[in-house]
Amino acid sequence: MATADLDSLASEQFAYLTTRGRRSGFQREIEIWFGLDGRTLYMLSGGRDRSDWVRNILADPNVAVRIGDSEFAGKGRAVEADTAEDALARRLLLAKYSSSYSGDLSDWGRTALPVAIGLQVAASVD
Repeated sequence: MATADLDSLASEQFAYLTTRGRRSGFQREIEIWFGLDGRTLYMLSGGRDRSDWVRNILADPNVAVRIGDSEFAGKGRAVEADTAEDALARRLLLAKYSSSYSGDLSDWGRTALPVAIGLQVAASVD
């Protein structure tokens, strides 16, 4: 899938992230807010590195992501703190969700751990 095609998925409300459980080895899927920048998908973990999905990515970075009717393989990683990428991830997600969320997301946007997924392969979901 070309980056231009990925741009059409950026307005979807949720991504579905599948990680491999670091203890069980089983596939684990979560529904999560996301932002896209080119072929990189960003998420924010309010639980930081205590969240199971983040721990799973740190143990095995190979993930699957579904957005709308598109599926991707990817490699996940924590974003380095206080970098331009860190600021980009926070800005993308706050811009996307602040206007539609009834609460205040500023604390979450400031303290959550940004996680990046480099999207690698795309195919349609049947």
